[in-house]
Amino acid sequence: MWHVDELFGIQDMSLNRFTDAAGVMRMKEREPMRRFLKRFEARFPQLFVSIYLGAFEELQSIRQLGFWMLNRAQYVDLDEGRPNENGILILVDVNSKSASITYGYALLPYLDEKMTFAALSAGHPAFLKGDYREALTLVVAKLESYLMKGWKRVNKDPASMLAESGQSPKRVGELLDEIRAEAQDQRAKREGVSE
Repeated sequence: MWHVDELFGIQDMSLNRFTDAAGVMRMKEREPMRRFLKRFEARFPQLFVSIYLGAFEELQSIRQLGFWMLNRAQYVDLDEGRPNENGILILVDVNSKSASITYGYALLPYLDEKMTFAALSAGHPAFLKGDYREALTLVVAKLESYLMKGWKRVNKDPASMLAESGQSPKRVGELLDEIRAEAQDQRAKREGVSE
């Protein structure tokens, strides 16, 4: 995390689940996207998807920015029962016509790079046409199918699935606790509060 903090800063950022900073979607398209994201949350009660459409100048790595954003974002329109480690960020740079998917640590047993690449590929033709609503809908739908399949795999044999990714259920819990504690310590330091 320290490496991307050096690139992008240590400050947390306030975001909405859906942000069109690039202004590429019409107003009438934005509300349906917000409803679409809420529908995802109804299907996956502990998870959330965040979409950020930006127009970046001289961005070296969209993947690094996505990792930093997911870790530094404080979602103002999201309840606290959905921590960032349960989130998926779809980051689109409309200038370079590139996109990335970053997902939180809690999703490691369910998603991998091949799946996120396939999800982005599903939306690729629509992205090229500039139909961001259609592209994002296709990407999220593909992610939903992978999450459902992953959930079924993990439920059949959770210990084996986690071991396959090099983890044990106990160790995953420990890692998440460590990450949460580190994030709280960093926030406390920035706010000048000592424990």
